Parts: sequence; C-alpha cells; structure tokens
Amino acid sequence: MKKIVVTFLSIAAISLVGCKNETKKTEETEEIVEKTTEVEEVVKEITFALESKSGSTATGKVEIIEKDGMVTLNASFFGLTPGKHAIHIHEKADCSAADATSSGGHWNPTMQPHGEWGAETGYHKGDIGNFEANENGEGTITITTNEWCIGCGDESKDIIGKAIIVHEGVDDFTTQPTGNAGGRVSCGGIIQ
Repeated sequence: MKKIVVTFLSIAAISLVGCKNETKKTEETEEIVEKTTEVEEVVKEITFALESKSGSTATGKVEIIEKDGMVTLNASFFGLTPGKHAIHIHEKADCSAADATSSGGHWNPTMQPHGEWGAETGYHKGDIGNFEANENGEGTITITTNEWCIGCGDESKDIIGKAIIVHEGVDDFTTQPTGNAGGRVSCGGIIQ
C-alpha cells in the first residue's frame, strides 16, 4: 500500500510542476503579444508661411498634419481684399516668380477635370476650394482628407514639393482648367 501512495504523490507533484510551467508560458506569451500589438503613433507636420505675390499684401500661415492616414490642412490668411478667395495646391514648390506662375498649374496627378472638391464629375487633388476673407482681410480654411500624404512617395497623393496658392478671386468650379480664380496673390512651398 505504501508504494502505491508514494507513486501517486510523485505523479501529483509532476502534474503541479507541469501546471506551473504552463501558467508561466501563458503569461510570457501574453506579455509578448501585448508588446507586439503596441504601435507607435507617427505624426508628420509641416508649417510654413505664405508670401505676397502679384503686388498684393496677402500673406498667411499653413500647417499640414498627417495622423492615422488622414491629412489636415489648417491655413490662416492676412492682407486680403474682403470677400471670397480660391486656394489650390499647385504643381511645384517654387514661388520665385513675382506672380507665382513658377509654381505651375493646379496639382492634378489623376488627370481629372477641374471642379469642386469631392464632386462626382471630378476634381484636381489640388482643388481645395474657396474661403471668406472678412472686412479686415483675414480668413481661414481647414480641410481633412485621406487623398493626400506627407512624404509617402505615392505620386498621386504626396504633397511634398507642391505649393499652396491663394488667388485674387473666387473659384467657379467649372472653368477649365483653373476655375477662373484670377491672379495668384500669395504662395508658399510645401517642403520638408
């Protein structure tokens, strides 16, 4: 009888050790899973000034932030004539010409017709839209989209190397290819 009891206790002791090892392995596995699922949030940000062009007094400040696959453009403008003005992204971050024509045409990597942002009939990736300048010549605009990126290398989305242009007039969203928005009164390059 003693031999059976001793054998039974030995089996029970081995089982307990095995359970402890399984618990330890499970805890280690859970810890590893927790560590691999932690993702560092990447936020990209560019801030730059807009300079006066075409003999205007229009200036501004632009902040572009990319977070979680979405890009938000926040812009503030000063020294404009009161009323509505168009804002676009143009092809080149070159504001060297007095009238900002060195920035090229609207950024249109998908070769769509000019139009209002989000229109079913098409629009340029640079067709941001219009904003209102108050009686002091100040205005703001904010747009958030997943159709742009900052430095991702995708030619149909990457806004690095482009320019923000503020126009003298209103974008009518129909005249091709510019929206008949008038002269370029302010310019700033999107450069990292």
